[in-house]
Amino acid sequence: MQGLGLHPLWATALIYLFAMAAMLAYQPQAWRPFKHTPLLWALALAAGLTNVGFNWAVTVGDVVRVILLFYLMPAWVVILAWLILDEKPTPASLTRLALALVGVLVILKKPDSAWPLPESLADWLALMGGFCFGLTNILLRKLRTAPRASGMLAMFAGGALLAALIALYGTHQGSIAMVPVEDLAWLPWVLLMGFAFLLGNWGLQYGATRLSAGATSIIMLSEVVFATASSVLLGVSSMSPQIWLGGSLILLASLLSAFSFSKPAQAAL
Repeated sequence: MQGLGLHPLWATALIYLFAMAAMLAYQPQAWRPFKHTPLLWALALAAGLTNVGFNWAVTVGDVVRVILLFYLMPAWVVILAWLILDEKPTPASLTRLALALVGVLVILKKPDSAWPLPESLADWLALMGGFCFGLTNILLRKLRTAPRASGMLAMFAGGALLAALIALYGTHQGSIAMVPVEDLAWLPWVLLMGFAFLLGNWGLQYGATRLSAGATSIIMLSEVVFATASSVLLGVSSMSPQIWLGGSLILLASLLSAFSFSKPAQAAL
């Protein structure tokens, strides 16, 4: 879509606008709980920033690097679950958090930099998106009694609104091109991705409300495998020893979390 002239932010806004319209057509009453459930607005903000960060990052940075930084998410979940759900971290969870953070530092460290800090817009966007994704999973736990359609609508509305606002600002500043209306070759891709996002978010809503926050974040790590394999096969990413090492530490922390959450997850199912 970017190759067809549609900026990632505009693509995100249009995809989620389509998904939001489809959800309202299917469940026209889904907006009603927003009137008495403030957390749905927080979910919309968190999900919107997640998609702005991730979708933009993968189009301006190395896909594998972005994926690994984004999936620092299990580390954020440990902190957010403590602050929001009062799930106090154990020594084992703090050890996993330390492993994940060391992995991120390895990925970020450059030979010519004194400190391993994010070096590009893509790095910052990926880290922000991962934090907001962790917050999204926590909020889904908090909202497990709310109608699933309302949760999906919040996530779609947040993705559409946040992306559109930032895209409009960038367009006004001259840094982002307006939606190309003279050539609509991008439109079928928007519709296809809209259907995919509907299906994916329904699955996330169903699973995240039935599993612990940690278990959900670990299951979502399968995206690392799919994204890494596809991006390398398509020739849009490369795997350096530094990426292998840092990624291995992050995935090790995640796998340890998977074993930790295996029994509660089975009980929830």
